[in-house]
Amino acid sequence: MSSAVPVSAVFWSKKVQILLVVPSQDPATGNWVTAHRFRDGLESRGHKVSFVEVALDSADFGSLRKAARQADAALLLHAYRSGRPWLEAGLAETLPFGVLMTGTDINFGMDDSAQAAVIDQVLQRAAAIFIQSRQAVGALEKRAPRLIGRLRYLAPGVSLGHSTYDLRQKQGVGADEVVFLCPAGIRPVKGVLGLLGLFDRVASCRRGFRVLFCGPVLARGYARRFEAALAHRPWARYLGVIPPEAMAAAMRGADVVLNNSRAEGLSNALMEAAALGVPILARDIEGNADVVVPGCNGLLYGDVKSFCHHSLELIDSPELRRRLSRPSSVPLTERSAEIDGLEAFFRSL
Repeated sequence: MSSAVPVSAVFWSKKVQILLVVPSQDPATGNWVTAHRFRDGLESRGHKVSFVEVALDSADFGSLRKAARQADAALLLHAYRSGRPWLEAGLAETLPFGVLMTGTDINFGMDDSAQAAVIDQVLQRAAAIFIQSRQAVGALEKRAPRLIGRLRYLAPGVSLGHSTYDLRQKQGVGADEVVFLCPAGIRPVKGVLGLLGLFDRVASCRRGFRVLFCGPVLARGYARRFEAALAHRPWARYLGVIPPEAMAAAMRGADVVLNNSRAEGLSNALMEAAALGVPILARDIEGNADVVVPGCNGLLYGDVKSFCHHSLELIDSPELRRRLSRPSSVPLTERSAEIDGLEAFFRSL
């Protein structure tokens, strides 16, 4: 019998040098949380991973080109914000790459006259196009059937931080108060101002609850309006940025995690809440509906009436909150499927 090692075994033992291209943003944003999770998972398999941060307002591509020369392949996180610098640096034809599309790409960028042409070029040249929402994959297949051969659903993973953060103690929240926590960047698409208006209706007929917001400021004008609106609502507060490694601890101190986004790819915050078993109250949109199973781990709302109904239910019923406190199944909380998908792509190149 031959003792030769199968070709496939040699192929799958290869370790790859991978470049992750990430938009220049606050490190607490979803793009960076995802990038760190990808890096940790791929490095745990023995691959070498490096980051390059790119900005739309910079024409200095020296660091990006240098990192690309040292890599076997790249993954762009954000088709426009990472893709435009990638194209401008002349790298689309020199290094094989994949792209992870965000909710902003799919729901806004592809319809924006300033972004659509760039996104189309990136998608046409990418070896694979990853999306972490099953609903979004189906929608994009219908919208752009020419991409079907390279569209890949990437099973989402969760990586929970281990730093401590006593949310209730820091905010002086009473034991009987119901805490709603909204982890989101402060920008229009996340709808944090709209949440204040929705909770005004709840506050008109209930007491004994808090609405807490955390996340980086990503739109300063919008943030100023948000801050002014908070001043008139004693039941609401903005906590600033909670470090990603402490978000799991902060969520454990909440009774409900909120999401009022107009559009999502797949929210890391909701994935973490689902993994922890913290009830979710979220707008019924693509991405959110991938995570929230109504009546099992949370509730979805489609209008003001259903929001108010669900909010009052959650405030009034500790039993409902307990019933919705079900940690998600093992496949959702493990990173293995997510990293399997990425690893298979990089090795295939």
